[in-house]
Amino acid sequence: MMSELHINLSESLKSKPASDALGFGKYFSDHMFIMDYSSEDGWHDARIIPYGPISLDPSAMVLHYGQEVFEGMKAYRTPLGEIVMFRPDMNLKRLNNSCERISIPQVDPEFVLEAIAQLVKIDQEWIPDGEENALYIRPFIIATEAALGVRASREYMLMVILSPVGAYYPEGIHPVSIYVEEQYVRAVRGGTGEVKTSGNYASGIKAQEIAKTKGFSQVLWLDGKQHKYIEEVGSMNVFFKVNGEILTPALTGSILPGVTRDSVITLLREWGYTVVERVISIEELFEASRQGLLEEAFGTGTAAVISPIGSLSWGDKNTEISGGVTGELSQRLYDSITGIQRGKLADPFNWVYTVK
Repeated sequence: MMSELHINLSESLKSKPASDALGFGKYFSDHMFIMDYSSEDGWHDARIIPYGPISLDPSAMVLHYGQEVFEGMKAYRTPLGEIVMFRPDMNLKRLNNSCERISIPQVDPEFVLEAIAQLVKIDQEWIPDGEENALYIRPFIIATEAALGVRASREYMLMVILSPVGAYYPEGIHPVSIYVEEQYVRAVRGGTGEVKTSGNYASGIKAQEIAKTKGFSQVLWLDGKQHKYIEEVGSMNVFFKVNGEILTPALTGSILPGVTRDSVITLLREWGYTVVERVISIEELFEASRQGLLEEAFGTGTAAVISPIGSLSWGDKNTEISGGVTGELSQRLYDSITGIQRGKLADPFNWVYTVK
C-alpha cells in the first residue's frame, strides 16, 4: 500500500521553537499528509507535501453543515532513541466510527497508520526534547464538495498535521476546580457525543467560558435529558474512587470512548481494583463526599493523560476531594501510562507502536 503514497519534500524547512516554550497547538511541522475522496474514485491521491494552506470553495459543505471528524494522538522518542506512538490503532478505529456516524466514507486504517508513521519519520526532528514534551498528531476529514444541499458530501479530504507540544502541566500534575454545569449540555444519546466531530466541541465552549469567569478550570457535564447523571469533565472522560471502588460513567451513547479511558480501566483491573461502568448521579457523588467516601476524582484524555480533580461546585454545594491534592492513584496512573508511552516502563499490553 505504501507504494501508493507520493512524497514531495519541502525545500525550505522552518526553524523550530524552543522546547520550553511550546504550549499546545501553536507550531506545526514542515510536512502534512493529504488524501482525497470522490464518489467515483474512492480514497485516492495519498501524498505527503510541504505544510501550508489549502484551497476550499466557499460552498464547501464542511463550512455549512459541519461534516467533519478528527482524532488526536502523540509521538514520543524513547530513551533508546526509538520513535513510538501510543495505541494509534484505537484512534483510527474510533476515526472510522466517527465517519460512520457523520456519513463520511471510512478509511483503510492500516494504510493511514503507515502514512502517519511515514509523516512522523520525515518530520522526526520536530519531536521536541523535554521530559514531558511530545509531537501531537491531528488527523481530520472534511467534506469538500462545493454544494449547498443538505446531504452527505460526495467529496472529502483527509489530512494529518503535526504539532510539537509542551507538558500539559509544566510543574507536574495538579488538581483542578470543576463547575457542575446544569444549564448547557454537551450531548444527548442518539446525537454525536460518542464520536469526535467538531460540533461537539463548539457547543461546549460557552459553558467553559462561563465556568472560567467564575474561577473554575473546567465543567462537569450532566446528561442532556434529566441534567442528573454525570457524563464527561470538559473534553475528558471522568473517574471517581468511592470507598475503594472505581466508578466511571458507562458508554451509553453520548460519551466518547476514550483511548486513555480504556487504558486506565485495563490498568486498574490489572492492579486488582474493581472498576464499575454505570450511570452515576451527581446527587450520589455529593452524598458519597458527605459521607467521606469520595476518595479521588480525575479526568482522562490524550492531552493531559490524567487530570486530578481537587474540588467540585454544584449549585450552592462545594466539596474538596483528596484534600485538594493529587491522589495516590491518580499519580500512579499518570506515571504508569506516561512511562509506557515513552518507553520507560514495560509494555505488557502491546500498546506501543514503533515507527520504523
